[in-house]
Amino acid sequence: MLRKVVFIFHSTPLEELENMQEEIRYLNDNHLEAEIISCQRIQDIYALMAGQTPGAGPKKPLPEQFKEDLFLCDDPSDLSFLQNEGLYTCGMIKDAASGSSFKNSRYIFSDVDDLDADSLIKAWQREAGIPWTILETDRLIIRETTPEDLDSLYYIYSDPSMTRYMEGLFPNREDELRYLNDYIEKVYHFMGFGVWSLIEKSTGELIGRAGFSSRNGFDKPELGFFIGVDWQRKGYATESCSAILDYGRKVLGFDKVQALVKEGNDVSVHLLEKLGFKMQGVVSIEEDIYGGSYKNQDQVSIVPEKKGNYLLLDKNLL
Repeated sequence: MLRKVVFIFHSTPLEELENMQEEIRYLNDNHLEAEIISCQRIQDIYALMAGQTPGAGPKKPLPEQFKEDLFLCDDPSDLSFLQNEGLYTCGMIKDAASGSSFKNSRYIFSDVDDLDADSLIKAWQREAGIPWTILETDRLIIRETTPEDLDSLYYIYSDPSMTRYMEGLFPNREDELRYLNDYIEKVYHFMGFGVWSLIEKSTGELIGRAGFSSRNGFDKPELGFFIGVDWQRKGYATESCSAILDYGRKVLGFDKVQALVKEGNDVSVHLLEKLGFKMQGVVSIEEDIYGGSYKNQDQVSIVPEKKGNYLLLDKNLL
């Protein structure tokens, strides 16, 4: 867990940072330690904090507890130094006109005297490679999918009925792993949403996936879901999708969403109509675009185009 937030102001005089004290108190109230470092070279400071002095022999590794910290830097050179030490960092712009460039930073914060704790925790989780927990329902934890989920996903898809109306996983597990790692980086990290894993609270088992995606040729975000055969007819699809739709409206700001269901999948159509979706018609959608194998996002196998007919439904969230 995130233990401490360290604000590193490279050249800002300490007296100009007095308004940061309210932010420090806010973080403390949210069970996060916080510290401001100002007007001193970060290399010297952290050499001392690690129990060593500059130029005093071989460099010692930084204490492991620093991996529980998030360092916000207003200077790109300080940020690069800490990244090279293997620590978790974000850029920080106190003055929007400063012109600082943080090309190596995944996140850049402004208005640093008015940050919320959840944003800082999520930034640290991204840097530490920890999946975000999106939300919880009475029976489910809905979180980002990880490579450790693959065994459970292959088990779910081993039942032939799972691919009657949707595509399965890649036959080659290494292809699926490459695809999932690209998905984590390009979708979760960039879009901030995606299709997530559904974890049953009582057992800790992965029972399916649900969430939002963006489909080429369509303007609205798309709701998708599946529940493994062992957990079907227990209300999990309704429970998860209801919560996810609410999250889409309140957190992601979606005002309208769509769903695509392959013709013949009456069970999914019934569920969507129960959730308030309305039928809009039939569309033709390209299927199996990767041709059964995956090398990387930019390397797609050239295969004959295959299309299927899908029912298009949508729902207003406002």
